Amino acid sequence: MADIRCIIASSMGGKMSAFDRRSLLRTTLAAGVAAAAPVGALTTWARSTNVFTAHRLPIGVQVYAVDEFAKKDLIGTFASLSAIGFGALELAGFHGATPQQLRAAADSAGLAITGVHLNDKQLGTTDEDARKIAADLAVLGARNVVMQMFIFPRDIARREGEVFPTYLHRALREKGAEQWKQTAALLNARGAALQREGLRLAYHNHNAEFEPVDDTTGWEILVRETDPALVDFEIDAGWVAAAGLDPVALVSSLRGRVRQMHVKDIKAQVSPNFAFVQDPAEIGAGIIDWKALLPAAYRAGVRNFYVEQEPPFITDRFESLAKSVAFLRA
Repeated sequence: MADIRCIIASSMGGKMSAFDRRSLLRTTLAAGVAAAAPVGALTTWARSTNVFTAHRLPIGVQVYAVDEFAKKDLIGTFASLSAIGFGALELAGFHGATPQQLRAAADSAGLAITGVHLNDKQLGTTDEDARKIAADLAVLGARNVVMQMFIFPRDIARREGEVFPTYLHRALREKGAEQWKQTAALLNARGAALQREGLRLAYHNHNAEFEPVDDTTGWEILVRETDPALVDFEIDAGWVAAAGLDPVALVSSLRGRVRQMHVKDIKAQVSPNFAFVQDPAEIGAGIIDWKALLPAAYRAGVRNFYVEQEPPFITDRFESLAKSVAFLRA
């Protein structure tokens, strides 16, 4: 692997800004943390079959984890992710850049862009919208589109002083089962339009999908009412665990319909909930049994694994990501 200083300096015409120097320091520290990761945890993991080694899969990362850094210095951020040990990227939108800029930054860092998250509005409504998405993804070199969450409840106002997760949970409850049925219908329609352009659409879960609604759940509605020929699922393991469910059982039940996974861990003190509440941890430092989950996910059809960690970060986020990579690579 090329020296990270050479990568960043080259991309900046031989000069390094203050931000680049901070990025370099973060990466250097993170590499040291990875090398010094707890031996016991890594040894335990190594006794099991390592999915990434056994099947020659890159460890991916959801760029949402470092979004504000990417918006300030795209080339330096992607170089840092590569130096940590990631091989693939899933974008959360376009991070304030053009597809051409994103592709150039990824290529310079030796990273492949394999998927993009879009919201319901960004998915569009027409065939022309689908063609525009396909053109953008052709530049990126990606074929996977992921609807990042359900249709946003824009018709329900946020109350004064109401924090966003509380608002979103309340709005979903007010909308009821119809919200999930409308989301399933949108997924089918946009999945068909994107399929005609050679793309594949998936849906990414949080924990609200698993809350009982009438005599079912939002999740059951989505699985039942989406067409397997048009719509896959991207399982977010951390959000499944936050709902008090077993990610191994869930992913195993979706064999043939799940191709991507967010590799996310949560701390043991998280109380099961459906209200967008979690307490993130580095991979291997939380409650999820990765020795069981990763092989089960592969058997179910997952081929794109993306590390994701959401705020709050107790330490530097590049350092946290490096700990996760060290655990997964051991």
